[in-house]
Amino acid sequence: MELNALTAISPIDGRYRSQTEEIAQYFSEYGLMRYRVRIESEYFLFLIAMGLPPLARLASIDPEQFHLSWKQFSIQDAIAIKSIEKTTRHDVKAVEYFLKQQWTHNPNILLTDHESEFIHFGLTSQDINNTAIPTLCKEAFDSVYYPLLNNLIESLTQMADQWISIPMLARTHGQPATPTTVGKEIRVFQARLENAKASLQSLPIPAKFGGATGNFNAHKVAYPQYHWPKLADQFLAEKFGLQRTQITTQIENYDGLAALLDAMARINIIIIDACRDFWTYISMEYFTQKTKPGEIGSSAMPHKVNPIDFENAEGNAGFSAAIAGHLSRTLPISRLQRDLTDSTLLRNIGLPFAHSLLAFKSMLKGLASLELNENNIRVDLNQNWEVLAEAVQTILRREGYPKPYETLLNLTRGKESLTPSAYLDFINQLEIREEVKAELRQLSPWDYLGYAPTS
Repeated sequence: MELNALTAISPIDGRYRSQTEEIAQYFSEYGLMRYRVRIESEYFLFLIAMGLPPLARLASIDPEQFHLSWKQFSIQDAIAIKSIEKTTRHDVKAVEYFLKQQWTHNPNILLTDHESEFIHFGLTSQDINNTAIPTLCKEAFDSVYYPLLNNLIESLTQMADQWISIPMLARTHGQPATPTTVGKEIRVFQARLENAKASLQSLPIPAKFGGATGNFNAHKVAYPQYHWPKLADQFLAEKFGLQRTQITTQIENYDGLAALLDAMARINIIIIDACRDFWTYISMEYFTQKTKPGEIGSSAMPHKVNPIDFENAEGNAGFSAAIAGHLSRTLPISRLQRDLTDSTLLRNIGLPFAHSLLAFKSMLKGLASLELNENNIRVDLNQNWEVLAEAVQTILRREGYPKPYETLLNLTRGKESLTPSAYLDFINQLEIREEVKAELRQLSPWDYLGYAPTS
């Protein structure tokens, strides 16, 4: 492990760096700079393409020359921007000056002083930030978050399919309850994650682009012949696939971003619920865990194989949900037309992503280690024939038997587990038709499953 990882304050850039490396290009300071450069570059090209008169000469230049500034953006470029920022003490203005230097000295562009003044034309820094951050979030979702979430859903799907017909004692309030199947209970989490993912994907990713206080004042006063709001809509939609928030202050309203964060938090809550269930099934020995040579479960107790992957997933999912919740509650609040609270908060937008990825990966690892212990599951079912009380009293109700619920209540509630022989003795003493008794004798905890095997 490198020294900077050992001395990092956050485990995201320390212990877990190797597991979150793939999102550094989006959520690091370097990543944010690169996206800012990209937004400024695309906006400048958009002004050229719309035919702004002072930029007419540039229409003949290959747009790729401008694209190089962000497509080949390097750590050295980021360092150069930070050097400029030491003088400007403004991070977005430093990006503007960086591009002026780049395009003025690029022999294929040779920007004039007049032309260079149209970099960042009419904008405030939040037009750049509130476009860069939604864009990097969108691309992080598509490139990293959704593929990993899909892997998790697919893993659950395979397990549900494999074990859909394996009977299992259910527990409501921790007590034996109507039987289900192993696969169906896993299917619950598969379905919940699929629904939560669909909800997240259905949300638009909004951006702000409208000048100092959201009214395009500078744009309109300089070039009133253009309809700048429509042009901004077109720019964000075509270049970045974003939806422009129409009425804003200096900053994006963040209601849309808050909805995205809340939807991410909901996925993490489902992860926590699933991990706690798998943890409990392991403690009940419904599942065992595969071991690896040399792996230590406990520093003092050699026999232990701890469910640490599910615990790790639970912890990271909870932390991600907590951060996402804080961001979703605080980002939409800003004093008057703007305060700087959002700036600090947005620099932490990568944390809920990073901890979600850790949760997904840990849960995937935990699921891969599971082996079903069918024998223990069947023993548990066979020791709890009282779960047939629901079936019996329902059939008795169908037959018009007096007080069927109360009859089963006296037999089962607060008593020791009902044995198969005691169950048959009870059926035999009922004053009902023989064919109904035969029907009840055919029941067992492992075939009273409803539609669970076809879920």
